[in-house]
Amino acid sequence: MIDPEILKRDFPIFERKVNGHKLVYLDNASTTQKPQVVLDTLTEYYRTMNANIHRGVHTLSEEATEAYEGTRKEVAEFIGASSVDEVVFTRGATEAINLVAATWGEQNIYSGDEIVVTGLEHHSNLVPWQQLCKRKGAILKIIPLHADTTLDLSQLDSIITAKTRLVAISQMSNVTGVIIPLEQIIAAAKKVGAITVVDGAQGVPHMGINVQKTGCDFLAFSSHKMCGPTGVGVLWGRRELLDAMPPYGFGGDMVKEVTDTDATWNDLPWKFEAGTPNIADVIAFRAALTYVKKIGFENILEHDRELVKYAREQLSALPGITLYGPSDPSQGGGIVGFNVPGVHAHDVGSILNEHGVAIRTGHHCAQPLMQRLGTPATARMSFYFYNTRADIDLAVEALKKVYEIFKV
Repeated sequence: MIDPEILKRDFPIFERKVNGHKLVYLDNASTTQKPQVVLDTLTEYYRTMNANIHRGVHTLSEEATEAYEGTRKEVAEFIGASSVDEVVFTRGATEAINLVAATWGEQNIYSGDEIVVTGLEHHSNLVPWQQLCKRKGAILKIIPLHADTTLDLSQLDSIITAKTRLVAISQMSNVTGVIIPLEQIIAAAKKVGAITVVDGAQGVPHMGINVQKTGCDFLAFSSHKMCGPTGVGVLWGRRELLDAMPPYGFGGDMVKEVTDTDATWNDLPWKFEAGTPNIADVIAFRAALTYVKKIGFENILEHDRELVKYAREQLSALPGITLYGPSDPSQGGGIVGFNVPGVHAHDVGSILNEHGVAIRTGHHCAQPLMQRLGTPATARMSFYFYNTRADIDLAVEALKKVYEIFKV
């Protein structure tokens, strides 16, 4: 079991106040806070081994290289990759997905081919495929939703067909927390020989993932949503696919030999890591991953769901409030979307901020899903292992001020 009050002590940011109030941070789907061990790892790198990697024979470079590649090994073990060579570091999950679209997609998608996504995708796992379809004359198909934003898979066999070349799906919705049945959809894709891309930006930090068990072909996720630094993402891909893909960017370290007129590419994974990478933050990501793994993903997801259940109960007691997503917490993760009647979500967020409560408001980079929900924006509470029922109580008390101010 998780004791969030004890874990919260590991995070210096929770010592501060916002507008004279104790900070209540409920915007974890956007980014998570960083424990002291991650902050210490960052400063230790710059204090003791700051140097470029892969290129130096001096001590600092060798130490930095070892630490950087140590993170790659840790990530590979964490996701069940068959080789560390299959783990590519990017600037985030968004870049990882764009890398696949711009390399594998450009090589393998043709006019008349079909790409399948779901009706709840983040723009980062929708727009790259939209644009690829436009460039190549392919067709984008969408798996529909039930009213509670769970997927309607009743017509899956008519959506994923012999023409399907790629299926791109989130592990968890960033708007409603719905958890996607990955293995069922990936199995349907495999039947027709389609490649699968999993956007694990929301799901991996709360559930973990094993790519061998899941059966996907590509996985993207980010460091900053699981207590690591911003600016670090992971692309995992099956070796045979990565080997066949062209580079995404050109420059130092991704080349093997260069002449005046041509170049040959470095081995995996460095073929996709042009230039000086985000060394310090990659190294600090290892500290974050170790920290989160110690807590345990089963414990994290159980804690998320307990908070969602409690939050939905408390919010439901407020007059006329609209809740989004599944009413059954077992169908989702640590996210609750809501709207106060007659009050724009941005106004709700601003008033909560006056009371030290940080939530997210807007379309959450998922405008097509907002259209399906019939609203331009929602307010969103999103939880992680350091959140408590008391955090929710303070948020609900602040929401009551919204009702008072707007006379709802």
